[in-house]
Amino acid sequence: MQLRTTFKVPPFEPKITHQSSIFSMGSCFSTMIGKKLLDRKFKVLNNPFGTIYNPVSLFQLLEQSLLSSKPDPSLLLEYQQRCYHYGMHSSISAQKEEQLWTEIEKVQLLTREFISRSSHLFITFGTAFIYEMKANGKSIANCHKQPQNIFNKRLLDLAEMMNSFNNFNTLVLKINPKAQIIVTVSPVRHIKEGIPENQLSKSLLRMFSHLLQEEFSKVSYFPSYELMMDDLRDYRFYKEDMIHPTPLAEDYIWNVFKDGYLDKQTAEDLQTIEGIIGSLHHRPFHQESEAHRQFLSNLLQKMERLTPEFDFSKEIKEVSGKLESNF
Repeated sequence: MQLRTTFKVPPFEPKITHQSSIFSMGSCFSTMIGKKLLDRKFKVLNNPFGTIYNPVSLFQLLEQSLLSSKPDPSLLLEYQQRCYHYGMHSSISAQKEEQLWTEIEKVQLLTREFISRSSHLFITFGTAFIYEMKANGKSIANCHKQPQNIFNKRLLDLAEMMNSFNNFNTLVLKINPKAQIIVTVSPVRHIKEGIPENQLSKSLLRMFSHLLQEEFSKVSYFPSYELMMDDLRDYRFYKEDMIHPTPLAEDYIWNVFKDGYLDKQTAEDLQTIEGIIGSLHHRPFHQESEAHRQFLSNLLQKMERLTPEFDFSKEIKEVSGKLESNF
């Protein structure tokens, strides 16, 4: 009896390995994939500007970074003794305006340098809705908890999304023509916009992704949205907010990504790395026991053997500290 509508994800080339450099940006789903890669010792720059949901704001930020151009100063916001910029997430903030510009320049430089040597760019589109300031008509990436009545909300059209990608892609081809771009539509439901509106938004993003894959040879599509909507078609795979995938659903989508996008040797290495990750999360009944001490000693030896190839320095320090403090 078939209880799920499963489907095969086409194999991706060139495969991702531990020698790859992966730039990840977009919605919180992009953050999740980036974190899983980081935890497994891949070289990743993960959402440097914080969570960005719509593709026009996302590509605008990347274009500004690649051109070393200053974001629009008129979109600066002072709120509760902090300075923010409407063009990026609230995680990019500072107490003073000068400090904010310094922080933005630093993130732009980091982004530009990382993209210039990246083998893969992983980009997640969250919504096709964008907000514009009523005062000047300028589009924003984040409302920063400001009153909704100072913004207009509208739906992006395919032409402006394509134009924003073209501007970005032209710059990428100049500094890193070998970079592969993987796009996906976030499986996170934006039901605050309304359920019919969310479906319309996701449909536009899916069409946008399809056009990118059709028109650009270095762009491919990973079906995270379809995996959630059609394969994991059940509310038990959603958190209590009925919006975000559960850890089980995230792991399932991650495993599909891993099977299709990583090469054979990397997948084998991941079994060892994930075994160590599981051991690091182990919670013993008796931390002072000799058995737990031996467990930590064995774990330390495993990580030390792998360290020349994979950086376990942080974890080695953590486990060494437990051995010294508990015994």
